[in-house]
Order: sequence, then structure tokens, then C-alpha cells
Amino acid sequence: MQTIDRNTKFIKQKAQELGFFFCGVSKAEFLEDEAPRLEEWLNRNYHGKMSYMANHFDKRLDPRLLVEDSKSVVSLLLNYYPSQAQNENAPKISKYAYGEDYHYIIKDKLKEFFQSIQEEIGEVGGRVFVDSAPVMDKAWAAKSGLGWNGKNANLINPKHGSFFFIAELILDLELTPDGPIKDYCGTCTKCIDECPTDAIVEPYVVDGSKCISYLTIELKDQLLPNEFGGKMENWMFGCDICQDVCPWNRFSKPHSEPRLNPKSKLLDLNQNDWSELTEMTFKELFKLSAVKRTKFDGLKRNIGFLQK
Repeated sequence: MQTIDRNTKFIKQKAQELGFFFCGVSKAEFLEDEAPRLEEWLNRNYHGKMSYMANHFDKRLDPRLLVEDSKSVVSLLLNYYPSQAQNENAPKISKYAYGEDYHYIIKDKLKEFFQSIQEEIGEVGGRVFVDSAPVMDKAWAAKSGLGWNGKNANLINPKHGSFFFIAELILDLELTPDGPIKDYCGTCTKCIDECPTDAIVEPYVVDGSKCISYLTIELKDQLLPNEFGGKMENWMFGCDICQDVCPWNRFSKPHSEPRLNPKSKLLDLNQNDWSELTEMTFKELFKLSAVKRTKFDGLKRNIGFLQK
């Protein structure tokens, strides 16, 4: 077996050992197809007040500007589909935020992963990424065959649906690249039809400024726009509607990562409990949670907006 193939095999086996259920490889190069799409998306102001999305345009499209001499992008998927659900009358939190903040969990795994690569293969340079740098993770995951980007702009895997996190290692190591797979959305438009704020403006294009996840997490304004009153479908942090209705998510299976498990108190809280939420309870419930991003005042704003 050639060294490149052997190194690729080692990386894919190690990914599985660390709990990532899929691992794919792409050649580190300029994302030619994504460049005009990203430019148009930004020109239409679909990023809303997420000004950071307009930063580092070149770096988003070319990993070689992020990691010198990079040759490969290793894309990874980590399942977060929960086995439990919130009280059905409570304001809703997106499933990805039930447990500990995924940034901590995945960074710990990637640190171990990178160290293992250096121990096994030798002096390998590179960086690890989890949704916090200018990396087009869905584009790289699709390029490496981990799924296709659906009409809701989420990556969909034919065996597991779309309830997973995406992470990357960009390495100066040559590996055997995988290829993309076919788009299996077909004529289905469930995600478009069911989005209550009409955020999916056309197949494969999302106006982020209308997305409930953007409104409840990214938008830091004191008040939410009145035009979305009565359209939030009881979501107070994030939104899973376009994933919940996707037929491919019938293949979702519960994750096996203990750190993603929710505190039982979180699932038990009802409508009144959330309405009377105190800052102390907020800090206790969300100590290491992604929900901290919206802060106590932001979550109270969201809950209050749902009750109008």
C-alpha cells in the first residue's frame, strides 16, 4: 500500500475511534463553484447583521490561505440527534444545544486527532476548525462525499440525515481524495413549504436574515422585528423545522456522546417555568452550553416575543 493511501486509511480509522461517524477527504484548492454563490449571497444581504460573514472572503474560498502549503481538507461529521425531547408545551431549543457546547467537545476530539496524526505519520502541519473560522464547512463536506447540500442549505447524508456537526482538519499532508455524491433531494420541497418565515427564498438559497436561528441567536437587537410576530412556531433558541420535516431525517439515530446529553431539568421545564426564568437558573442550566451565546437578556427577549 502506498504511503498516501496508508495515511488516509489511518486518518479515517482514527476519526471513527474518536466518535466521528463519517470522514471524507478533499484536495485543498480554491472553491471555484462557491465563489460566485457566496458573492451573490452577500450582495443580497442574506447575512443580515452577521457582518463577520463578509470578512476574509478569499480565505473562505481557499484553505491554502489559512494553512500554508496545505494539501488536504479532512471533513468530519459528529452526530447530535438526541434520544429525548423537551416538554412539548415549552418554548423550544434547537436539538444541537441540548447538551454541552459542541465547540468544546469537538475541539477536544480534534486536538487528540491532530496529536495522533503527528505521532503516527510524523511532522504534519495544519489547523483544526469547528465552525468558528472562515471555512466553508458544508462545501468541503459535500466535496468529500459526506452528503449533498440540500434545498435548506444543510448538508444531508443519505444514511443519517442532517442532525450532525461538521468539523475540519486542514493539513499540509497529501491524502487520497474522495469525490462528491449525487443530490437526492429530487422534487421534494418540504423544507421550503414548512419554513414559517419564508427564509428559504429559492431551492438551495437561504436568506439568513429571515431564519429563526438567526433571529433568536445571531440578532443582538433589543427587540425582534414585528414582521416575525406569530411566525416563530415557539422556537426560543435556534430552529429545527427544515430538518424535522426532511424525509432523510427518518434515518437519524440517537448519538452516543455523553457530553451532548441534556440536563434532565432542561427537558422538564414547562411554559411557565421558562416565562419565570431567573438569571441564576439560566447560568445553572447553560453553564457550558451553546445557549449562552444569546445571553440571559437575549433568551428572555425571545421568550417574551413568543408570548405576544
